[in-house]
Amino acid sequence: MAQVVLAENEKLESALRRFKRKVSQAGIFADMKKGRHFETPKEKRKRKELARHKQQRRLRRRQR
Repeated sequence: MAQVVLAENEKLESALRRFKRKVSQAGIFADMKKGRHFETPKEKRKRKELARHKQQRRLRRRQR
């Protein structure tokens, strides 16, 4: 669970910005989106395969 403690003399906007950053780093939004609809095993395999290819492309680009 993402939690942010408001420091002394800290504005609410900056604390909200820190909270949003922590939530996105924790992957909470991704989990929520993933659980919205049922995903068939075929769709899950396809999604994972696309992610694997995307990762490999990124790694190849970094090696150049």
